[in-house]
Amino acid sequence: MAKHTVVTMPGDGIGNQVLPESLRVLKAVGFDAEYIHADIGWECWCNEGNALPDRTIDLLVKHKLGLFGAITSKPNKAAQAELKPELKPELRNKGYVYYSPIVTMRQKFGLDICMRPCVGFTGNPLNYIRKKVAGGFDEPQIDTTVFRQNTEGMYVGIEWTNPPDNVRAALASHPKFKAFANVPGPDLAASVRIVTKPAARRIVTAAFEYAKKRGFKGITICEKPNVVRETSGMMEETAKEVAKNYPGIALWSTNIDAQLMWLNKNPEDYNVIVSSNLFGDILSDAFAGLVGGLGFAASGNIGDQIAVFEPTHGSAPKYAELDPPIVNPIAMILSAAMMLDHIKEDAKADRIRKAIAAVIREGKVRTYDMMRLSGGPKAISQGAASTIQMTDAILEKLR
Repeated sequence: MAKHTVVTMPGDGIGNQVLPESLRVLKAVGFDAEYIHADIGWECWCNEGNALPDRTIDLLVKHKLGLFGAITSKPNKAAQAELKPELKPELRNKGYVYYSPIVTMRQKFGLDICMRPCVGFTGNPLNYIRKKVAGGFDEPQIDTTVFRQNTEGMYVGIEWTNPPDNVRAALASHPKFKAFANVPGPDLAASVRIVTKPAARRIVTAAFEYAKKRGFKGITICEKPNVVRETSGMMEETAKEVAKNYPGIALWSTNIDAQLMWLNKNPEDYNVIVSSNLFGDILSDAFAGLVGGLGFAASGNIGDQIAVFEPTHGSAPKYAELDPPIVNPIAMILSAAMMLDHIKEDAKADRIRKAIAAVIREGKVRTYDMMRLSGGPKAISQGAASTIQMTDAILEKLR
């Protein structure tokens, strides 16, 4: 019997290409696991009216650990239009509404801690460089992990177009709503941003614990409390409270807009950043852009009982049917390494990261994104490695 059981959810598009590559690497480092396939994503929505089927939920409840590939996610009107024609009337009569299955999964299982490491590998031609004042260029060594609160904020899904009377009445109780009092209902949309102190405390504590483990001198709380006073204010005040428990680690505060400017000036100064859901999503993509893009961006969604690990890229459907596949599997493989960290298989995780680092440093095998080529069937003939060839190169370093 295997030591671990992992629920594998390739999902949509290139998720079906990159997730199997991560399993090849896990096998190569001797990870003792049974893998159980689970359905998720766009095809589930089109066929069943549910992008996260109950059978997949049951598997995650039972086994507690998941690897996830990618999903296609669209606005609800587009999602309704793409239901299977023969099922559309039946499904619409049941009142199904499309929600992103990964967001639903995070909320259902309380996967409130999202870790998104952004690390620059030496030799990556996509790494950020900057011009020196005295001439020439340097390449800052970026080692940043964004801690994103994963279940609240702007992603709670509490929103309306043409709010019902009771909601509109509640909004009208706030003096700032007077400016919108005469806007017709169909012309008015509202989304609610919710922050709770317990969730804020958990994500900030996780960030401090990580900084303590890594020996970093401080963490940064990145919000916008000067404008978004209540919710960002609660995030920042909670961070100040938690900071009292970590006297050896500094707490710095930045506004989201200023932070995006500073990450292009001195990104190496920010090792740990903690933020609410939307701001954390933006920050992690911005930092990923400094270390090679989404082909190198892994993440973990971690709760008390269940954890799911995934690359942060989307399903890229335009590349999904290419043969051979051309997408970069490194983000998915790094996500698998994060899973190993989570279950205390640290030595295996380190071997994977060192193998990836060796391939990138050597520079002989590069996928199309690393060569700054347009994605498409011509990429291979232009010298780009396929998805499988990149994995093969990593496996060679593991031998």
